[in-house]
Amino acid sequence: MPRAQVALDGSGACIGQARDAAAAFLAREWDEGRFTVSKRTAELTGLVVSELVTNAIKYAPGPVLLDLLIAEDTVEVSVWDTDPVLPAARAADPARVGQHGLEIVTAVARRMSAVSKGMGKCITVALALADDTTPRTA
Repeated sequence: MPRAQVALDGSGACIGQARDAAAAFLAREWDEGRFTVSKRTAELTGLVVSELVTNAIKYAPGPVLLDLLIAEDTVEVSVWDTDPVLPAARAADPARVGQHGLEIVTAVARRMSAVSKGMGKCITVALALADDTTPRTA
């Protein structure tokens, strides 16, 4: 299973670095003919990476680890940070400005999990490699 791991320093610049790493990973797999990655999946992967890494640097001081894995028909995006507190999606509120990231990630994910790990937590989101309408699972 193809995998890429990227250690990030937790600065604001690491959001773009993480997004670029994810795009390069998917492009490499596509170019080498190992997997078909839809344009939608590539775009959603960038969105999920941006949201998860942004939350990590906003709420957890220190380094962030991005792990990308292609497993069967999904790309899994995992982000580890130093805050052991698990996130909770807020109720939908169209009047609220901001803080919709986890809501958005949950809406596009095939599945999502969050677990405390050591001195932090890891959030994993699975996205379909190809465009599909498979129902999401928790």
